[in-house]
Amino acid sequence: MLAAGLNAHARCVRLMAQSARQTLEIQMAKGYWVSVYKKIMKPEQAAEYAKIATQAIAEGGGRPLVRGVAAMVQGEGVIERTVVIEFDSLDAAVAAYNSATYQHALEVLGDSVVRDFRIVEGAA
Repeated sequence: MLAAGLNAHARCVRLMAQSARQTLEIQMAKGYWVSVYKKIMKPEQAAEYAKIATQAIAEGGGRPLVRGVAAMVQGEGVIERTVVIEFDSLDAAVAAYNSATYQHALEVLGDSVVRDFRIVEGAA
């Protein structure tokens, strides 16, 4: 009888811990890099940046969601490259941006493009 009670208690504790982890995961919003290129003046230099940036993104746990030319634009938009990268959290997105690897990528990027870059927090 005591063993059955202890097993039931252990199952209850495991379920509570699992529920707490799921609640935490639900509450933690993801972080995103959003980059909209307005003009690419030096494509070879931008391509070299992309190689290094891809490494920095992988090191930071990022996952590409969008990488390509816009299918449609409105207002001030231009049909140029758009990139959206997802990270597990806003902190992870900021840390990846501040990493030595990505800072090197930015040095390589230099003045090869005109782009709008931002880091945003996803909806929780």
